[in-house]
Amino acid sequence: MPAPERLWGHSGDRGLTSPSVPALTQFRMAGHGPVPSSCDCFVAMPPHTAFPAVIFAKNADRPRDEVQEIVYVPAATHRPGDKVQCTYVQIEQAERTHAVVLSRPAWLWGAEMGANDCGVCVGNEGVWTREPLGEAEALLGMDLVRLGLERGSSAREALEVMTALLERHGQGGSCKEQPEPFVYHNTFLLADRNEAWLLETAGRYWAAQRIREGSRNISNQLSIGSEITAEHPGLRERARSQGWWSGHGEFSFARAFSLEKEPPRMEAARARLRAGTELLQRHAGHITEETLMSILRDKAGGICVDSAGFRTAGSMVSVLPRDPALPCVHFLTGTPDPSRSVFKPFVFVAGVRAAPQVRSPSFPQDPARQIPRFRSSVDRRHELYRRHQAALELMERDPERGQRLLGTLQELEQQGLQGMRELLQGTVSPSPQELADLFLDCVEAEMKFYT
Repeated sequence: MPAPERLWGHSGDRGLTSPSVPALTQFRMAGHGPVPSSCDCFVAMPPHTAFPAVIFAKNADRPRDEVQEIVYVPAATHRPGDKVQCTYVQIEQAERTHAVVLSRPAWLWGAEMGANDCGVCVGNEGVWTREPLGEAEALLGMDLVRLGLERGSSAREALEVMTALLERHGQGGSCKEQPEPFVYHNTFLLADRNEAWLLETAGRYWAAQRIREGSRNISNQLSIGSEITAEHPGLRERARSQGWWSGHGEFSFARAFSLEKEPPRMEAARARLRAGTELLQRHAGHITEETLMSILRDKAGGICVDSAGFRTAGSMVSVLPRDPALPCVHFLTGTPDPSRSVFKPFVFVAGVRAAPQVRSPSFPQDPARQIPRFRSSVDRRHELYRRHQAALELMERDPERGQRLLGTLQELEQQGLQGMRELLQGTVSPSPQELADLFLDCVEAEMKFYT
């Protein structure tokens, strides 16, 4: 049995090791304990993938005790003039919204990552830029993730939705469920069956870059230089007027809008970015969903975080085949620490059955929705989270029994991977009802092993 941090890679990936870079959890601010970390997003496309598909992956690194839930929201139509209540603000509703599956912090409306029934995936990252942070309540970056998924039928359309809403409503408000505000701007990775887009923001300003082939990863920093495919109409004038760009010669979004004096968390992000980039390049031409799962489980490079203050709260890997006749398959954990979690498959079909075991309880007097906010705390743990945490405690307390449990969970995950591989290869044809029950069945099977 491999060690937990090397668990569940493809047979060719089990020796996967990250470059020799400092682990993110080693970065500390003087006198302030561990530096808060955030997330890593990945996309791999032909010719870097082992088969003709786009593969999207993300780790959501959040405050250690925060619960992440998996939510399925069916497609819907809405009346003219309808409004939608996001985490903090209410905005106009779209006439039609796509079905979405979301991995989200249980206290808010948006999502860290997710997918829709058109094969679009979106994930976000926190960044700090020269633009002032918006502590006033507006749209969170996580709200923009969900809005893009609900309203975009392609990655490009989702990007257009998100940038229009960003320009109109702005971004701001605390990004964690605690009285002390934690505010950041956002970068996003968007993907569909054909292409990917990197969207980076600074306040209401933004730049986007299209990715047509190969692989790309992002880690909490601006990375779009002069290769800008689309941008805010006032972007360059804003940079020129602030003295961040001369107005002549090459314009680099990252150079103009990045902080001159970056906090230690940005130094940690650069290390994770290098680690992720090198792992993608090492497997270029042979990348599968299992390769990306192995990378998300990598602790040596800081991609899988398990520190005193922050940890990887949820993970997602999506396979988006180029062939439109094949379904997209999305694997989600719904539990912390992917090195000791199960990736469970989800496929959009009619009649999808939600899994209540990965939904957090609701509260009539929710402290996240009362003004002033976050003056008390509630227990948001869902049933799978509770049983998974008990299993993690067992692994720490009784390593031998813990290893046996990990082996059993490894087999469960491999069964799901094999079944989805056969589905995409056309060697099996599950009934619509089997696919509708797929994620729920996997959650229930995992929970039985925790009992």
